[in-house]
Amino acid sequence: MKSTLWKSLHPASGLAFALASAPLTAAAATDDPVYNRDVRPILAAHCFACHGPDEEQRKAGLRLDQPSEENRQLLQSASAGKPSVFFQRITHADADERMPPPEDKNPLSEAQIDTLERWLAQGAPYEPHWAFQPPEAARPPRSPKSAQAKNAVDAFVLQKLEPFGEGLSPKADRYTLVRRYYLDLLGFPPTPSEADAYVDSAALDADGRLLDRLLASPAYGERFARRWLDLARYADTNGYEKDRPRSIWPYREWLIHAINADLPFDQFTVDQLAGDLLPDATTAQRIATGFHRNTMLNEEGGIDPQEYRFYSLVDRVGTTSTIWLGLTMTCAQCHTHKYDPITHRDYYAMMAFLNNADEPDLTLTDPSITQERRLIEERLGRLEAGLPERFPEDRSYADEFRAWFDSTSKKLVTWESLRPSQVEANLARLDLLDDDSLLARGDQTKRDVYTLTAEGDWTGVRAFRLEALPHPSLPNSGPGRAYYEGPKGDFFLSEVKITLNGSPVALGQATENYAKLGIGGGRGTAAEAIDGNEVTGWSTSGREGEAHQAVFQVTEPLEGEGALEIRLIFNRHYPATLGRFRLAATRTADVAAVAQPFANADEALFQHDLDRLSPEDRARLERLFCLHTAHLASAREEIDALRKTLPALPTTLVFKERPADNPRTTYRHHRGEFLQPKEAVAPAVPQIFPPLQASVPTNRLSFARWLVSDRNPLAARVQVNRDWAAFFGQGLVRTTEDFGTQGAPPTHPRLLDWLAVDFAITGSWSRKRLHRLLVSSAVYQQSSHISPEAYARDPENVRLVRSARFRIDGELVRDSALRAAGLLTNKIGGPSVFPPQPENITTEGTYGRLNWKVSQGEDRYRRGLYTFAKRTAPYAMFTTFDAGSGEACLARRDVTNTPLQALTALNDTGLLEAAQALGNAAPAFGDSQQARAQHLFRRILTRPPDGEELQWMVSFIDRRKAKLKNTPDLAHQLMGTQAEEENAPIAEAAWTA
Repeated sequence: MKSTLWKSLHPASGLAFALASAPLTAAAATDDPVYNRDVRPILAAHCFACHGPDEEQRKAGLRLDQPSEENRQLLQSASAGKPSVFFQRITHADADERMPPPEDKNPLSEAQIDTLERWLAQGAPYEPHWAFQPPEAARPPRSPKSAQAKNAVDAFVLQKLEPFGEGLSPKADRYTLVRRYYLDLLGFPPTPSEADAYVDSAALDADGRLLDRLLASPAYGERFARRWLDLARYADTNGYEKDRPRSIWPYREWLIHAINADLPFDQFTVDQLAGDLLPDATTAQRIATGFHRNTMLNEEGGIDPQEYRFYSLVDRVGTTSTIWLGLTMTCAQCHTHKYDPITHRDYYAMMAFLNNADEPDLTLTDPSITQERRLIEERLGRLEAGLPERFPEDRSYADEFRAWFDSTSKKLVTWESLRPSQVEANLARLDLLDDDSLLARGDQTKRDVYTLTAEGDWTGVRAFRLEALPHPSLPNSGPGRAYYEGPKGDFFLSEVKITLNGSPVALGQATENYAKLGIGGGRGTAAEAIDGNEVTGWSTSGREGEAHQAVFQVTEPLEGEGALEIRLIFNRHYPATLGRFRLAATRTADVAAVAQPFANADEALFQHDLDRLSPEDRARLERLFCLHTAHLASAREEIDALRKTLPALPTTLVFKERPADNPRTTYRHHRGEFLQPKEAVAPAVPQIFPPLQASVPTNRLSFARWLVSDRNPLAARVQVNRDWAAFFGQGLVRTTEDFGTQGAPPTHPRLLDWLAVDFAITGSWSRKRLHRLLVSSAVYQQSSHISPEAYARDPENVRLVRSARFRIDGELVRDSALRAAGLLTNKIGGPSVFPPQPENITTEGTYGRLNWKVSQGEDRYRRGLYTFAKRTAPYAMFTTFDAGSGEACLARRDVTNTPLQALTALNDTGLLEAAQALGNAAPAFGDSQQARAQHLFRRILTRPPDGEELQWMVSFIDRRKAKLKNTPDLAHQLMGTQAEEENAPIAEAAWTA
């Protein structure tokens, strides 16, 4: 990426800092307050809510978040020696006159007042907020302790330590380091042999070789995919009250492979936000757009689906701003941000980029499933072809076939296609196709009405036919547009109303070729679509992807010409309109029009002489006869049963940009209310930042590219800060989710900027390169040991004078236990699995109950990121260890230490099975108790035990064996065996304990 706005001055490599010739400098101590560091946090915490960016909420017309002539007069002294109006108000003796007001219960401290006074004495200088300025990477500095530095990261940290006379802590021992490398890069500990290979290596570049191997491991992608899934609010269910399962695991699989392939972060961003808009987009790039399909979906009957689509957009704007801007933009949904320069209009302008996407399912190819389907379909073809041979012996197949043909021919009528001259719908667009069918696209609601008007002479018309037709653009190929609750691709036609020149046309008998899913006391038949009750209606649920038809007879033949209007009303507690359909009329008088069980093309064959049909057409009719005659009903049962075994191809949720001829309009919503749309808003980035280039289209793809361009000063900073937090426990900016004025300032601003520019420019957005740089630093490789005195000086390790100590994620707790026990499955990707947990977690206390059928075989012991994630009832063990629910973007997990975690570690089935596996394997660890204890210790903690620890373990085993001999039931319980078995596994049970 060519830098035009970023101020980049940095070496060509992370090691070139050693050649820098800049003079050694230390930050000079000064009593003068610095605005961004000292003053802005005070004003932001105490003043901006009433005197900040939000014009509607601003009091007394005073704005303090940026310099102006008005606040200059208030801030500066009226005359020499006289305090400014601002200072008088913050120090006023009368509490009612003092600022902030006493009712805010947010008074300034004496120290804060002193800082503001000294700032005023400087002339009240302002500085732009650091995060909104382009990152500037200076040369890494030198310091007297540069000998401790391994790369540029260390140089910046040592410079910060210099004024305190401190240096880095010694390098950690190799056992500690190898465990740290594995946990941080792969998410589980090394085996004893893997640890020894590193510890015993005499190679000078032992660290480098190990890091190369770990970064190339497939487990690396899994480790960092889990962290990204928190941001992507990934889950395997929809959320809200029904919380039904959804298929989106292919997005997770794409994510793992993208990270393992070190897909540059800029392309990684574009693929997820706008992969579908790329020229010749690949299937992988389309799958990547599932990122914003992770949003929850409300299927409750009483909701307005368009309202919750709006709330989905709210979630997408908030998630995008958190991940690529590090800003809390959701505040601006209802009003201009109180603290950051993000306006109410900015919010909806950014929403407009995301508002023009449709949300289809994408069917994926799977060679094994495709092969299985092909074999079943070939067998189905053979069975259907063999149906004539299974005709009852007491019946003549040829005679019955001819009789069926003659009977059917006499029942058919002549249909005239009805091509409307005008079509209308609530939200959908109805396109008229060449075959006179109409195809719906766009949005839909719970009560949609299609109105079709045709002009002509309607004299003699006796019936109308409605064909419900499949189409590849529809969910599950249609013919309906239902996309949640019930089968995808279903429809529900509540009422059909017809008028001629404004006068109602009375409809009598109605027939259909198939009906199901009746509600409101009905059976889902076509007759229920003309009963005057919108609660009942016609549905073909369960036979999606097929053509269907319904025929509505008029009570009296029509007379006259003019405007014929047909209204199709779809009224359900969820959107379920027709996606593709066609209308026709008949004037045939000698036979009543009824729905037929075959398509138009087949119907035309009955108009010919049977004996003059081509062999192909006759075979086609014979197949229809065999599939419908009652004489072969029992023979077809085998075919129907086999057809139900056809495996479904995997699907995933994706984005697809709407056509240019049917765009959505985005509005500014007053107070963030869905029901209060105001003026239309065009897509644009927040005004605080440089806009899109004038030469690019204003769409989602351009926006994605802008986010990772040099026009956005935040994306690289935010990402390197998140990665820093992954390795050091907390970011250089502690509020990883908030780089705004309310967020924490960076502890090492020059290092943060250097890393951001190095990541985006020198490193070409390579995360593997960034991670290698971080873990190769002396700062990362430090020991965590520290003296009490040093700890007292810096308890939160702000100066990075020691290695961080922090808890691993909940998924890693389980993964580490399984790997130590030799149980962890190495399989990459695939659908989610169901490891053991108490059954009632997903069946009790939740509306959308889920039968948690525990996975068997290798799926039982897969990594935690593959565990099925139900939003309303997340996997209990992970929740106990602070994992998120997937309901919202999570930039920083809480870290707790509770008794529940200890109880879970003692009682969780998965952890107990890991202990049992180790207990069973203990005899293979050596001939002596000491050898077994040592190996067991190392499998779990990597390092060898010291003499006291080893003796303690051996003593424990001896005591435990003695106790278990007297309590065999406990031994059976520990090993998960039945108490009635004769021999309790005493030794194994002792090691399990």
